[in-house]
Amino acid sequence: VTQKQFHLFYQVFCHGDHTPQEFFPTDKHKEIARQQGYGQLTKLGTQQQYELGQYIRRRYSHFLSLAYKHFFLFFLQIYVQSTDCDHTLMSAQASLAGLYPLTEGQIWNPRILWQPIPVHTMPLSHDNLLYLPFSHCPKYKELLRETFATRDFQRQFKHYKQFMKFLATHTGYPLKKLTTERIWKLSDTLQYEDINNYTLPVWATHGVRTKLIKLSELLLQAEFGFHKQIQKSRLQGGKLNSLPHLKPKVRAIIFNRALIKGFLCSQHAATIAALQMALNVFNGKLPPHSACHFFELYQEKNGQVSASFTANMQYTIEMYYRNDSLREPHPLTLPGCKFRCPLERFTHLVSPILIQSWTREC
Repeated sequence: VTQKQFHLFYQVFCHGDHTPQEFFPTDKHKEIARQQGYGQLTKLGTQQQYELGQYIRRRYSHFLSLAYKHFFLFFLQIYVQSTDCDHTLMSAQASLAGLYPLTEGQIWNPRILWQPIPVHTMPLSHDNLLYLPFSHCPKYKELLRETFATRDFQRQFKHYKQFMKFLATHTGYPLKKLTTERIWKLSDTLQYEDINNYTLPVWATHGVRTKLIKLSELLLQAEFGFHKQIQKSRLQGGKLNSLPHLKPKVRAIIFNRALIKGFLCSQHAATIAALQMALNVFNGKLPPHSACHFFELYQEKNGQVSASFTANMQYTIEMYYRNDSLREPHPLTLPGCKFRCPLERFTHLVSPILIQSWTREC
């Protein structure tokens, strides 16, 4: 077996359980918003993310220092980025608490075993990396209209037309207001109320909630797949669109001009789905809370750093998907490559969906 040296990890993960961002008109539990706020990470969500951080610590215990370190630009161990939403920012902080438990010299209050670690973000209006789908892209809107009109989508969606009327009747939403985003939020709200032991409406049976999830998954695939998927992936590939900038970072790491060892991105289920559809490794299921997609960079034992960088393909990328906290992550293989994919081959295979100027192409 070829030995390898670990160089870098790049993870995108979904937030934990949170309070509803929106309540349907007939919902009897709107007091939740008054008590806990809209879209706030719950105790369960905090625990989910804390456990994810602990898992990351176990996975990379040989690689990361016990204490968080940051000296100056490029000389930090990890870089953490989040969408500008309360529950993703809170999820990032909870994960970091699990990843970096305090060492003895860091304790500043014996009753508060926590330390602040920076999480970077940007306004949602400017975020074309993590917050999907990107609504301010005319070309994408055109592709989406085409998708909803395709025979393939209509063939599958026809099985949900009566169900949509059923939802409109019982939720109080006008049928025309049941957009993709609202369907997702409705599913999230019912899931939250079920998990947190609120009494569900009589109509929201297990069968109805299951069908609502299936509808959500169909609409999710319509957003990023079905029709002209490559074009959609170029516009909505999420964090994958930052790969053109990955090589300089990898080069700096390999030549010891940077000490950064990992990137963590706190985001949404749609972002992970878009990323995996762009890579053709999506399983068709909504990513659950705290789901995590891993990229890991290795150098093969016989690889030699040279001026040509990866000319001999001595650097490889492995991908994993963690969607169950009780099981080890699933290995993912990029179509057209082997599991341990040479970096140059990986870059070549994903090049059709990478863009240099998202604004110009939109």
